[in-house]
Amino acid sequence: MTPRPVLVGVDTGGTFTDLVAVVGGWLRVLKVRSTPHDPAAAVRAGLATLGGAARLHYGSTVATNALLERRGARVALLTTAGFEDVLEIGRQVRPALYALEPQRPAPLMPRARRIGVRERVLADGTVETPLRPREVARALAAVARSRATAVAVCLLHGYARPAHERRLGRALAGRGLHVTLSHRLLREYREYERVATTALNAYVGPLMARHLRALAAVVPGRRLRVMQSGGGLIGAAVACAEPVRTILSGPAGGVVGAAERARRAGHRRVITLDMGGTSADVSLVDGALAYRSETSIDGLPVRVPAIDIHTVGAGGGSLARLDRGGALRVGPESAGADPGPACYGRGSAPTVTDANLVLGRLVETEFLGGAMRLDRARAERAIAPLARRLGRSVEATAAGIVRVANAAMERALRVVTVERGHDPRLFTLVAFGGAGALHAAELAATLGIRRVYVPRQPGLLSAWGVLAAEVVRDYGRTLRVVAPPEGVLGAGFRALVRAAARDLERE
Repeated sequence: MTPRPVLVGVDTGGTFTDLVAVVGGWLRVLKVRSTPHDPAAAVRAGLATLGGAARLHYGSTVATNALLERRGARVALLTTAGFEDVLEIGRQVRPALYALEPQRPAPLMPRARRIGVRERVLADGTVETPLRPREVARALAAVARSRATAVAVCLLHGYARPAHERRLGRALAGRGLHVTLSHRLLREYREYERVATTALNAYVGPLMARHLRALAAVVPGRRLRVMQSGGGLIGAAVACAEPVRTILSGPAGGVVGAAERARRAGHRRVITLDMGGTSADVSLVDGALAYRSETSIDGLPVRVPAIDIHTVGAGGGSLARLDRGGALRVGPESAGADPGPACYGRGSAPTVTDANLVLGRLVETEFLGGAMRLDRARAERAIAPLARRLGRSVEATAAGIVRVANAAMERALRVVTVERGHDPRLFTLVAFGGAGALHAAELAATLGIRRVYVPRQPGLLSAWGVLAAEVVRDYGRTLRVVAPPEGVLGAGFRALVRAAARDLERE
């Protein structure tokens, strides 16, 4: 009888869901088709094949996809009266400086669901306008009229004195709403970033909570841990309350796994290339993981610690097409898991995977270890219309698709190296993900990289990284310091240490 896995690491991607299990002192690996309509279904199917799991470490793009596809909750924002438009005003940042019709990220809720509350706390924590009971009642009535299912509470200077946010939180409790209080999520200044992060957490919260509850039913107790954007694990309860911390959990698992495997192989200065079905994720590891305190998703700031990862829409499932000028383009749209690339047997649109198959870079009978057969004739039929419009052969068009995808990944590699003052020739390129090794040699040659390291089972490395990750909790707080600062900083740091000890003991 096969023993039950002690620990399983899972990475849910856009095309495949990967599982790596520790069984009787050995590693057992499995790939199953992702189920975008219900991501937990693929995990359940994989666990059933493996025989269950005593503990589960989980990395996912559920929260990311909900934001990108705008499938989150109907969320309302409670904020200090007069600051309802902070989300729309944002910062004076113009990434597309010369665009004739610049596009701004749309707020996660319309103006009608951004509710002003008459209260005011100053930056030093002094209460200028107290929060009256009738104002609390008025805010609750406005939330009820909005028919919101989630509420973000972010009051001006709530990090300095959170009493008003706590009162609103208590009043909202027990009403069946997913409530996020900014001082619990991000007790730091910078009003726009704090309100954007709080709103995003409330927006993806109900969806993530339902998803994790479905997984917790398979792994009962406190045995489900979720990967964070910063590369550490948190308990399922924390992930339900603060899902914004998991926004980049899938790519983070890949970087953690790649850095550790490369270190064991003697490579400490590496560039990681994780090319999956939907995107390619690139990061630089110069002896240690690179972190950032803030990242951006779909143009919205997310102020949580994250591994520094640059993502481009060039994956195995990225769709090839001709633009209005007749030029060949690849991505960011993807065939995903359903229908998937044409060669999988259900789709008809040409993808990078179809191009690799036509060029003989994939073996029809060996895909997924022989568990899945690819259809070369179907891939050729998918690429043929593009070839006719370009006046090229199917093989030449397939080679062009690969070159365009490589160009996008080359730009990403230059962003994390040359644009930040690093010479890529001094690093080793670690290629993984289902498609990374197919493109690594050409990318390395273009950038002058002399060493390419492809770990064993590269298509499962992200799941391995999630499995091997440690429990990590991040704490931060803005303190107003008047000289001498030693006592204030020391007291603030000790308070954070006590909070960390309490939370980790609870988990």
